[in-house]
Amino acid sequence: MFYKSALLSVVSFSLALPVLAQDADSDRTTLDPVIVEGSRLNQTTTEVGSSATVITAEDIEQLGFDFALDAVAAAPGVTINSNGAFGGQASVRIRGASSEQTLVLIDGVVVNDPTSPGGGFNFARLDTENIERIEVLKGPQSTLWGTDAIGGVVSITTKRPDEGLGGSLFGEYGSFNTFRGGASIENANDTGDFRLAIVGTSSDGISKADEDDGNTEDDPYQALTLSAKGGLNLGGDARLSADVLWTDAESDFDASGGPDGDADRISETEELSANVSLTGSLFDGRLENLVLIGYSDITRENFSNGVSSFSSEGDRTIYRYQGTLSINEMNTLAFGAEREESNANDDDTSIDGLFALYEFKPTAQITLTGGLRVDDHERFGSETTGRMAAAFNPNDQLTLRASWGQGFKAPTIFQTTFFCCGATEPNADLQPETSEAVDIGLDWRSADGRAEAGITYFDQETENQIDFSFAVGGYQNIDLVDSQGVELHGAYQLTDWLRVSADYAYIDAEDGAGNAVVRVPEHSGDLTFSIDPEGPFSGAVLVRYNGEEQDDTDFDGAPDTPVDAWTRVDLTGSYDLNDQIELFGRVENLFDEDYQQILGFGTPGMSGSVGVRLRY
Repeated sequence: MFYKSALLSVVSFSLALPVLAQDADSDRTTLDPVIVEGSRLNQTTTEVGSSATVITAEDIEQLGFDFALDAVAAAPGVTINSNGAFGGQASVRIRGASSEQTLVLIDGVVVNDPTSPGGGFNFARLDTENIERIEVLKGPQSTLWGTDAIGGVVSITTKRPDEGLGGSLFGEYGSFNTFRGGASIENANDTGDFRLAIVGTSSDGISKADEDDGNTEDDPYQALTLSAKGGLNLGGDARLSADVLWTDAESDFDASGGPDGDADRISETEELSANVSLTGSLFDGRLENLVLIGYSDITRENFSNGVSSFSSEGDRTIYRYQGTLSINEMNTLAFGAEREESNANDDDTSIDGLFALYEFKPTAQITLTGGLRVDDHERFGSETTGRMAAAFNPNDQLTLRASWGQGFKAPTIFQTTFFCCGATEPNADLQPETSEAVDIGLDWRSADGRAEAGITYFDQETENQIDFSFAVGGYQNIDLVDSQGVELHGAYQLTDWLRVSADYAYIDAEDGAGNAVVRVPEHSGDLTFSIDPEGPFSGAVLVRYNGEEQDDTDFDGAPDTPVDAWTRVDLTGSYDLNDQIELFGRVENLFDEDYQQILGFGTPGMSGSVGVRLRY
């Protein structure tokens, strides 16, 4: 198969060039200190072998993103769709995979909605104020994270407390009578640490059904988020820690776009993710251990004209053990076991997994990774997935990488129980989705650190993809979906105070009948100018482009209506009055672009906000 042949060729090429590498006993070459925690081996971006993007809190602050949805879209190959701003249904697609094929983790806990039809995660309510970093791992990652990681993983880490007692207080006001504010307090010392934070948003909003179609009723949004993080150092390197993130949101919504989309509909959602973990090492630090219990819960209720029209409640409990054994400088083994129990409206299911990952460094410049995982699903039996990756760094400027991986996704509880439209029972023949993919990339960094560039080619095949069809009155498997393309990224430090960066993705995603996959643009990309002169001022200009894409308005599985391409320009800026007080502002959609992300649903025109932040 081409996937395996391509990867083995890269591995062979890497092993054939030891003359360019240092001896395994010599000092390790430190090329990139950015750690990819989602790799489960804590590899750097130059070691992981597969394509990964890390978005930091500094990146989020510089571009003024209030919601994680916009931040995730900064990763090449990631596209977003939202049926209206301020609390609409917002999804993330990685390399053309469906939004339900993106696994989302918050502090290591799966937060995908077990009650939604496809089991996806709604990014519309996730505020960025408490986010430390976002990792986007592209391609199948089921060997690392099990079911649902068929198209990629978005791993979110909440902010960690800094040493000493401190915190912040902020407030901002903007268009559509939008107020957002919050506060935090934190402390860390040798005994332990904690961080408590609160953030709230209230907005009159816009009409989610596009105003251009005559929908004039604004759809307000309000949300409150509480975050708590703490840890106790038990002695040695043992540590007991816990994380909690809770959001309560209410949003008016329009059930459909187009004319007459306005209606008196309200959605109330309460979401919780939490975990307790114990870490420590044995054998003089060579075996690191993690024991984690995680829990996520979501409750949703919709009201139409003041009467409840829909409600659902679901939760997920995760039990995880991982051991990481450093055999020597060349060999590292990670292994573990997981159990996931899901409940959706009193219907239960569970899955057990065993995994092993092996990292081999024959030289300081070469990192080879392999993995195998077996998951046993209560309803659909056993599934085995594998992964191989290679990274070769001949010098500090170049990284050649390649990976091959498999993924699977079990049908959701809803998909296995729902039927309509003349059908007499659910589809009993529904099968899990499976995928197989390869990506090959080259990254370059200039010797002076002022420039960087990279290119990645990817090809992913998904079999038995699950889709809803009115024709069959329920869910069915599509024979094949193929997605392939190229991702480009680059950056250059033009002056000491001006940096320009850009990324572009070409995605060709088709189903087995040759139809374009809906809501996936062939072309997308960002262009960013970052301004940071000496002194109190800093700012950025973001130009975001989303190419034409197709939509399926009659839900027959085939695209039938195009959604126009759009380009949006955003400005952000901040000014430090002193070390404690910062003024900041943002202008979104500077040129008042009239566009849609989903057919029939509107987006804000030119809008903005100003605010102040106090650090103490």
